[in-house]
Amino acid sequence: MKLSVIIPVYNEVGTIREIIERVKQVPFEKEIIVVDDCSADGTRDLLKKVGGGEVTVLLHQSNQGKGAAIRTAVPHIHGDIVIIQDADLEYDPSEYRHLIAPILADKADVVYGSRFLGGPHRVLFFWHALGNWIVTNLSNILSDLNLSDMETGYKVFRAEVLKKVKIESNRFGFEPEITAKISKLGCRIYEVPISYWGRDYTEGKKLNWKDGFAAVYWILKYNLFR
Repeated sequence: MKLSVIIPVYNEVGTIREIIERVKQVPFEKEIIVVDDCSADGTRDLLKKVGGGEVTVLLHQSNQGKGAAIRTAVPHIHGDIVIIQDADLEYDPSEYRHLIAPILADKADVVYGSRFLGGPHRVLFFWHALGNWIVTNLSNILSDLNLSDMETGYKVFRAEVLKKVKIESNRFGFEPEITAKISKLGCRIYEVPISYWGRDYTEGKKLNWKDGFAAVYWILKYNLFR
């Protein structure tokens, strides 16, 4: 069993080296596919130093977004299980064993790591939590799922499942898009609790209220019109 870890990155010069090192320490056979989304803060120069071996670095020539970065990475997947790993330090790679367990036990095709099922987490933004609850439940209504955290950054797939999905959205629309499409495919979906060490905006957090409204658009589009 081999893991393919996809790390989309944009302007994370302060964290990208550490997150790659943390992923390297996970005791599984793996490949690490880093897609730089045209960073302008020195991330790209740093990646040129850490690429090679089990780390493949792919470069976008313009900023396109998380969904586009994952789409770029998919043709380079050689593993059996794919993990999406954010480039900041909010999600802990030491939890990979926990995340992939339902797939290894042949109980799931896709696993979502939920920030709202009891794992330790940094206490931060009420309005973010409320917005996540709203978009997750709207997604659930239209997809007939009962997820607690549709927007989680930890999504894990059997490689053949992710390769089967045509990813269309470029930015954070990836989260509702992939949820709608794996639901329509009839995939077996599990959730497991994860820890979450969220950042505030002074630490580089990028999501804002505009992304919440965009999520509603993508939920409606991919559940009702695709």
